[in-house]
Amino acid sequence: MSQTCLSAGLLQVVKQCTRVPVFVMIRPRGGDFLYSDREVEVMKADIRLAKQHGADGLVFGALTEDGRVDTELCTALLAASRPLPVTFHRAAFDMVYDPLAALETLISMGFERVLTSGCDSSVLEGLPLIKRLTEQAKGRIVVVPGGGITERNLQRILEGSGASEFHCSARSVKDSGMKFRNPYTTMGAYLSTPEYSIKVADVAKVRTLNAIAKNIL
Repeated sequence: MSQTCLSAGLLQVVKQCTRVPVFVMIRPRGGDFLYSDREVEVMKADIRLAKQHGADGLVFGALTEDGRVDTELCTALLAASRPLPVTFHRAAFDMVYDPLAALETLISMGFERVLTSGCDSSVLEGLPLIKRLTEQAKGRIVVVPGGGITERNLQRILEGSGASEFHCSARSVKDSGMKFRNPYTTMGAYLSTPEYSIKVADVAKVRTLNAIAKNIL
């Protein structure tokens, strides 16, 4: 399963290039998951566009100011998403006040999956909670660990959590093909990826991760 933020052009090209189900992330901005009315309008519009352009599923999350799942907003977004399956966003779940209660809320609302790093900085640190969530779910929702998964720790994570799926970027950094490079401008990327580096999906990493998972699951 592949995930991508919404762009009609990107979604169309990805759908042409792969048979893997593509889930579109509905996320109007970075930061928290407490959305304004205008941001909700954007999310609903993005859901309509994603469905029109062939998305196989959607990913989103919304919280109240006290750190609970925003059931009113999520119910509306789920209704707009039908009949597509929906996954609750990893960062949104990892910001909830009570993850065990939040899991029950997501199950009752009809989310099919929830991504999580166990409400910690990475899946390794959050592994005990992920295991507890997986046991609590009892197949009613798919708990998907994600956040810091690599070829070196995947086996430990799957065996330690009991999860049947996992999420990771499997990226590597590719050097830019630019020959002329201006060292004095960052084009807004001062604190992020250097301008002349490109993050790309690494096919070799994906194959290795899949092979590891197949030996365990």
